[in-house]
Amino acid sequence: MTTEQTPIHSGFGATTTAAEVLAGRDLSAVTALVTGGHSGLGLETTKALAGAGARVIVAARDAEAARAKVDGIGNVSVERLDLADLASVRDFAQRILDIGLHIDILIGSAGIMACPETRVGLGWEAQFATNHLGHYALVNLLWPLLRGGARVVAVSSAGHHQSGIRWDDVHFKQGYDKWLAYGQSKTANALFAVHLDRLGRNAGVRAFTLHPGKIFTPLQRHLTQDEMIAAGWLDADGTPADPTFKTVQQGAATQVWAACSPQLEGMGGLYCEDCDIAALDAGESPSFVGVRPHAVDPEQAERLWALSAMLTGINAFTMK
Repeated sequence: MTTEQTPIHSGFGATTTAAEVLAGRDLSAVTALVTGGHSGLGLETTKALAGAGARVIVAARDAEAARAKVDGIGNVSVERLDLADLASVRDFAQRILDIGLHIDILIGSAGIMACPETRVGLGWEAQFATNHLGHYALVNLLWPLLRGGARVVAVSSAGHHQSGIRWDDVHFKQGYDKWLAYGQSKTANALFAVHLDRLGRNAGVRAFTLHPGKIFTPLQRHLTQDEMIAAGWLDADGTPADPTFKTVQQGAATQVWAACSPQLEGMGGLYCEDCDIAALDAGESPSFVGVRPHAVDPEQAERLWALSAMLTGINAFTMK
């Protein structure tokens, strides 16, 4: 069983920018929280939302560096958050709870990709912990501020085609592969949105996930130039060579669309790409276009939620 993945022909596409998605929109009554909102796609998302009038809270591991990056963007504040550290997630969440503003949009844009084997927390694999568990804990801890009407956007990737959840070895204790670990974490982002939407819809909270496209951002910081040449992203001189890469402004568009589009009213639990609902890719071999069934399977989503609750000790839907 999978979610209903049927494109709606939104009128936007792969070359649409985040600013174009929000053209003519007034978000002055909206409060948005963007993890990693000072870098790459997150920074472009912050600019687009703030440009439409939204109040934006940027969550960043290095708050001082983040403040320098968003300096000059009106109505933006920065708070420290290390998604790989549950104590930091709890501390951040408490500060936001103390502010007491309802959160209308929460976009999980922060993440790491293809890093060397790293252990955090209780021996957790770093990509799964940072990309998924940190965001899982954050959303659950901020649930009181989301309840009553909000959209939560978990930024996944076509990288989810590389791996489903490795239920027998989630933390790669039996041998690390940086790309499989990244793929698993992106599947986890997608499954998180599926189950959050199921749990939250009666409280007015809808969740979406997406592939932003291929974009050159700081996400590639753990890759060597030789690796990117071998992948066809760069030519031998280090010049961008893949014409399917988007600009950062285009890359941020789908997460902004998922967070704000009135075309998605009444929907949720869906995987998007190119500012539309993505089609299901159920072929024998993954195409890296559309969404694989394992990333939108409600049963696997529920199983992942239970595992995440067990690992973190956090679950808003069982808390008193």
